[in-house]
Amino acid sequence: MIKTTGVVHFAIPVSDTQRSEKFYREVLGLEVIHRVPSAGMVFMKTGNDYLILTESKTPIEPNPGDEIHIHHAFQIDVDAYEESIAFLKQKGIAVLYEENRRRGVFVGRQAYFHDPDRNVLEISALERAARTALD
Repeated sequence: MIKTTGVVHFAIPVSDTQRSEKFYREVLGLEVIHRVPSAGMVFMKTGNDYLILTESKTPIEPNPGDEIHIHHAFQIDVDAYEESIAFLKQKGIAVLYEENRRRGVFVGRQAYFHDPDRNVLEISALERAARTALD
């Protein structure tokens, strides 16, 4: 068995790295770390975590319609939830689904919405971090 110690980054497929970079900077406040235009990649950071917007050569359709099961979740402060929802609405970004999960692995308020390529993104105001099945 390989013993991993964390996640270095994850990649989000996009059709236009410039458009997506702007969205992720302006909507989610991510910081650009490095651009590799020849490879169609933009390295970004949020908190201590990294992601790469990667130009996809195939159509991007992770969920049919407005389903939300395949998504990428970003943590926000609990006190910033209402302001974040208002900001999305002000930007004309439709919230697909909201919940206030009171049990399970991730407890707190969540909202789901699309990026420009219809990738589903979640903002999560975690009140309690991940728990194991044994907790």
